[in-house]
Amino acid sequence: MEKVGAAEPIAKVSSIFIYPVKSCRGISVSQAPLTPTVLKAPGMDVLKVSLSAPREIADGVSMWEWSGSALDEGNAASKWFSDYIGKPSRLVRFNTVSETRPVEPEYAPGYKTMFSNMYPYMLISQGSMDALNQLLTEPIPINRFRPNILVDGCEPFSEDLWTEIKIDKLTFLGVKLCSRCKVPTINQDTGIAGPEPNNTLKKIRSDTVLRPTRKQQGKVYFGQNLVCKSFLTGQKGNVVTVGDRVYVLNKVSSTDEAAA
Repeated sequence: MEKVGAAEPIAKVSSIFIYPVKSCRGISVSQAPLTPTVLKAPGMDVLKVSLSAPREIADGVSMWEWSGSALDEGNAASKWFSDYIGKPSRLVRFNTVSETRPVEPEYAPGYKTMFSNMYPYMLISQGSMDALNQLLTEPIPINRFRPNILVDGCEPFSEDLWTEIKIDKLTFLGVKLCSRCKVPTINQDTGIAGPEPNNTLKKIRSDTVLRPTRKQQGKVYFGQNLVCKSFLTGQKGNVVTVGDRVYVLNKVSSTDEAAA
C-alpha cells in the first residue's frame, strides 16, 4: 500500500449519475447528495412517486444474498410497472428503519448499502472508457456500465489502484474492483444485447490479465467499487458536484495487489 497524500488533484468529477429505481435508466445530474420521484417510460403517463415514506409493507423481498421486508409504493405504482413490463410487479423502497443490508464484510466492514448490487457507489474514469472504445468497432456510451461517478483527467484504468480518495471534502474507500455481468452488453436505449464490450473486456480486463498471481475467478473488471468513509465519521454536508477535484490518498502499486 502506497500512501500518496493529497497535494495535487489527479482528476475531477465530470459526470454524476443517479439510479432512482434499480436497473432502470440512470439520470445525469450536476450534483447529488449522498443519502441513502418521478418516473416515465415510452407510451406511459408519468408516474409520480411521493418522497414521503409509504405505509404499506412488502415481505419476502430479496436482493442477492439478502432478504427482508420493504416499503411498498402502492397500487398505482404497481399497476404502472405491471402494465409496462407485462407481468405482475411491485415498486418497493428499502426500509432503513427496520432493515440493514451490509456490504461484503471482508472488504468493507461496518458499511452498508440498500438495493445496489453490492456497494453504494461505483467510479469509472473517462480515460478507461476512451481506452476501451478505441478497441471496439462501435464505441459505446458510459451508460452501459452504470457508474455513479465519472472522473476525467487521469490515466486509463488508474482508478484500479485507488484505495482511498478524496472528492472535495468527502473521503471514499476503493474497496474492490467492479466485476462485470452481462449488463454492459445491453443497449440502454433499446434493451437489445450483443457480444460487446464483454468479448473485448475478456481479452484486456480478465483475472488472467490483471491478476495473474491470484486465484482465477473467470471475471472481468471495469470500474472501482466505493464506500464513503465520511459516513462512519458522521460528517455532514455530503454532496458531490460536477467539477469537484479528486485527490488520491492511498493506492496499491498494481492491479495484482488490488482487492477483487
